[in-house]
Amino acid sequence: MTIPAIFREYIWLVNTIRRARKITLAEINRRWKETEMSGGMEMARSTFNRHKDAIEDIFGIYIACDKRCGYQYYIGNDDALREDSVQNWMLSTLSVNNIISESLPLQDRILLQPVPTEGDYLMMVIEAMKKNVKIAVEYRKYGAETPKQLTLEPYCIKMFKQRWYVLGHFHRDATEEKPDSDYFGLFSFDRIIGMTLTDDRFQIDPEFDAQAYFAECYGVLVGDGTPTERIVLRAFDQERYYMRDLPLHKSQREIGQGDNYADFEFRMRPTSDFSGHILSRGAFIKVLSPQWLANKIHDMHLDAVRLYESDEEGVGLAE
Repeated sequence: MTIPAIFREYIWLVNTIRRARKITLAEINRRWKETEMSGGMEMARSTFNRHKDAIEDIFGIYIACDKRCGYQYYIGNDDALREDSVQNWMLSTLSVNNIISESLPLQDRILLQPVPTEGDYLMMVIEAMKKNVKIAVEYRKYGAETPKQLTLEPYCIKMFKQRWYVLGHFHRDATEEKPDSDYFGLFSFDRIIGMTLTDDRFQIDPEFDAQAYFAECYGVLVGDGTPTERIVLRAFDQERYYMRDLPLHKSQREIGQGDNYADFEFRMRPTSDFSGHILSRGAFIKVLSPQWLANKIHDMHLDAVRLYESDEEGVGLAE
């Protein structure tokens, strides 16, 4: 089903203003009349103002006006459209959904990846976050024979590599053996067996910042004790172009290049999921620093090679 025409206009307006950085209503109308949505008619100022207000109410995106420069419009809170923001995700999803829905005759030639829904659990966690109530979860880790019963405070949710995760906060009261403690745990939706909302309310820490909590991480691994440090990777051949177009982390910056390579610097935690990504790129990425990480990736490559070597009994790959 196509998204309502009004939402298409909202999306077009935000994207047009954002791409232009600053733009007058006259220029907006010139571009608007070139679209099929306009029917060749200009967008009335009253319609523009209604769209502007609706965009702020629905998406939280504020369209401001610089009166000193000829009444030019711009996105007043452009940080709301950063790559990993909810607003950017909503706009991107609606835009793609509309393009795909209008291309059903080509459905056999449009290949997509499955998107994680986890509908019931996602709705329940969001409801718990709205009400500030704890959730009771039956959770089974990979390799565990029996699930665990947990009651957690849902602080935030995060999507990574087509999986939803909930960050749960726990408080442990002091005992004779241990002092009281506050700590976090991250739980994948696809390992949750059951979930219910409780009546037990909690108050989220007012200083908690979900973006800052994951800011120095590659993915979702945070609490494994890996410190933040400077990392330099060398990307060879086509990999350098992939990394330029799709940075591995927001701290990525290019610091040098040669005939067939480019060097990239990061300031982040080199956790095991980051090491796994580097390993997956094989001979296309080399760790220049820190040395301990280069040694780790070197050893991981050797371990992978050994999987393909014959053992002492001469058992190798099947012919």
